[in-house]
Amino acid sequence: MRDDQNMSCLNGWCPNLISHYQLGREAYKKAQVIVGIQTARNFPDGISYTVPPRSATFKGYECFQSRDSTLNDIMDALRDDKTKMIGVCGMGGMGKTMLVKQVAQQAKQHNLFTTDIFIDVSWTRDSKKDEEGIAKIQQKTAEMLGFQFKGKDESTRADELKQRLQKKKESEKDKESKKENQPEKEKEQKKEKILIILDDIWKEINLEKVGIPFKDDQTICKLVLVSRDENRLRKDMGAQKCFQIKHLQREEAWHLLKNTIGDSVEGDQLRPIAIEVLDKCGGLPIAIVTIAKALKDETVVVWKNALDELRSCAPINIEGMDEKVYSCLKWSYNHLNSDEVKSLFLLCGCMSYYGDISMDQMLRYAIGLDFFDDINSLERAINKLVTLVKTLKASSLLLDGTEDDGDSSRVGASRLLFMDGDHKSVGMHDLVRDVARIIASKDPHRFKVVVDVPFDQDWTKIEDESKFISLYCKAVPELPPKLVCPKLQFFILQSDSGASLNTIPNTLFEVMSQLKVLALFGMHFPTLPSTLQSLANLRTLCLDRCKLGDMAIIGELKKLQVLSMVGSDIQQLPKEMMQLTNLRLLDLNYCKELKVIPRDILSSLFRLECLFMKYSFSKWAAEEVCDGDSNACLSELNNLHHLRTIEVKIPNTELVPKEDMFDHNLTSYAIFIGSFDLLPKKYEESRTLHLRGGDESLLSRDGIRKLLRTTEELQLWGLEVCGGLIPVRSFDNLKTLVVRECHGLKILFLLSMGRDLP
Repeated sequence: MRDDQNMSCLNGWCPNLISHYQLGREAYKKAQVIVGIQTARNFPDGISYTVPPRSATFKGYECFQSRDSTLNDIMDALRDDKTKMIGVCGMGGMGKTMLVKQVAQQAKQHNLFTTDIFIDVSWTRDSKKDEEGIAKIQQKTAEMLGFQFKGKDESTRADELKQRLQKKKESEKDKESKKENQPEKEKEQKKEKILIILDDIWKEINLEKVGIPFKDDQTICKLVLVSRDENRLRKDMGAQKCFQIKHLQREEAWHLLKNTIGDSVEGDQLRPIAIEVLDKCGGLPIAIVTIAKALKDETVVVWKNALDELRSCAPINIEGMDEKVYSCLKWSYNHLNSDEVKSLFLLCGCMSYYGDISMDQMLRYAIGLDFFDDINSLERAINKLVTLVKTLKASSLLLDGTEDDGDSSRVGASRLLFMDGDHKSVGMHDLVRDVARIIASKDPHRFKVVVDVPFDQDWTKIEDESKFISLYCKAVPELPPKLVCPKLQFFILQSDSGASLNTIPNTLFEVMSQLKVLALFGMHFPTLPSTLQSLANLRTLCLDRCKLGDMAIIGELKKLQVLSMVGSDIQQLPKEMMQLTNLRLLDLNYCKELKVIPRDILSSLFRLECLFMKYSFSKWAAEEVCDGDSNACLSELNNLHHLRTIEVKIPNTELVPKEDMFDHNLTSYAIFIGSFDLLPKKYEESRTLHLRGGDESLLSRDGIRKLLRTTEELQLWGLEVCGGLIPVRSFDNLKTLVVRECHGLKILFLLSMGRDLP
């Protein structure tokens, strides 16, 4: 490297042209030498030695001798050209998913495949989700292969995918040309091979409908199928080879326990007790890990007590679950360190259907259930929730989420409150979920979860002393005139996106005076039920994807703190919303029909902390329009002194107030000013500002200047800026700057200012 002082002059403000010229000549000469070497290609001894592949391990995977032999057998089967479909089976909690992820890792290391695709198909539990599930497999496979479907229907996409997953037929002329011009090693490297793993299969998947060729010799893909049932893989799916994952051997189980707890388990007093505890785990990895994490660093007395409780725990017969798993998971739950953590665990069990759990939705329910009653800000509530979730993850009762947001039914949900990739969603092993629901169904919790509610549902079985009811259905059956649930605090009724209910009985909520959380997804309300006004304790109301008409009655819900109408077709906010003075979170994302927000509604919500309006209301009134019948104007937002998070689109730069637009305490925001047709689905930074159109006066307004000081991602589109307009300290927090179509831009900031950017 050359000294920087020789490369510039005037203290770095002007480049040293002579030095740059000399370096350019040197670079040109060396480039010519490289070109000559490439042309000759004469390397008789090779140019390097191949580094042996490292024995990398997938995160969370434990190496055991019994598992290693199975893993090696699977790898051999993958190398066998005659074997196209492999099955992996075993009881729940054995570690099948971890094993096949390790298989994918090793296959990648050894270059067995050019692409590996892992797809969770736990939706196969639900017999009515075939069409939706097949579409998901098709889409995930296409995304991983980097191609887009041209057709929209299932069969057309299946044909397109099948063609993509088959060897391309070549003419004799093409083959001869390849032989002449392509070295053998190069041909082998470019030969495409695809590994597809379908995990957690509960019933047969019609692979032909998906478009995955598995009987054709021309296929370029291999399949690994994972299920608890070997017959399902062999007989229904046609797996050529199946590998059974069995219980850990005694020595392996001890190794896992010791690896989780540490050397302290080898103590003279503790070891014999630990061995007995281990026997109660039955060689099941999920049971061993949860028990070990709960007992780590505990005294011998605590271990003895754990052993006594495991001995006395009554076995419960659950299909696909070893009775010892229930005993161990139930014990781990009992020994969580606080009632808050236990309550959150049970809530997650009731929220988990067939995918990840959205942290954003969890927060909304937790607020409604008074989990954070002593916390006076959403920011602190979020911190508390993340802490509780970390405790459950440390106990192996929750897992890291695999989806961006979790809960795919919540299309359009905001992504601003949980920006950290580790905190957007959480997962729950299906065995853990089943145990959570069994615990939650008993006193004093009284949770009731019904998945796939039948049309002839006997509602008398729902009407009892339940405190929590969660109903998930393909199409909502006819509801009774009223549900007699005097102690009910939490009620979810969710239908698939294609289903809707014409009416909900006006008297449905008459005997639910204790209700705190009400979530109705995909419903139809010409008018909200009149008995809604009797829910004096309601704190969270979710009406996502609903058809909404007259909502005037909502003003009676004086304790409401969270109101979500994501994806609904509401056209006008009722003036009665001015009475919701305790509201802290209002989510209007994707309310594309919303045209009217009467003036003073927003400014009346003086406790509001989060406001989401992406792809929503955009008919903001100009500041000079002052009559009471006009729409809301942006200056109203400046009266919301508790506002910390906002997601909003302002279609015209002329609507931006010349003075402040927000209070100065925003901690996260996504603000789009100008004519944007498409908005990003997710954000890289928590403070994003996009500006499109307008002239230099836009950047000179006080409100915009103050936003710029905290902005982390700034995009400028089509702005005419001449220079010298942005103060030196305006980019103190900027991480990403994108400038597009700003043809009149000459100077955005001085070089001296750019050097101070983070």
